[in-house]
Amino acid sequence: MSDHSPTAHDITLAVEELRTALALHGITLPSLRVDLPSFAGTYSPPAGLVTLGNCNSATARALTAVLRKAAAE
Repeated sequence: MSDHSPTAHDITLAVEELRTALALHGITLPSLRVDLPSFAGTYSPPAGLVTLGNCNSATARALTAVLRKAAAE
């Protein structure tokens, strides 16, 4: 793990890796993105938050199933 604060580039790469991993399981989250205002917030160090919401219940259930399966492996 890196000991530096994440940059917008770091978080963008993380989002793309997550998007790719979810796609392997047939999950698409159109709202998955970097929350750039989080870098301007009062987080110390800057957190670089990821927006993952606004998915429908079928997608939420599919994501939950994939995450549970991965945790069991």
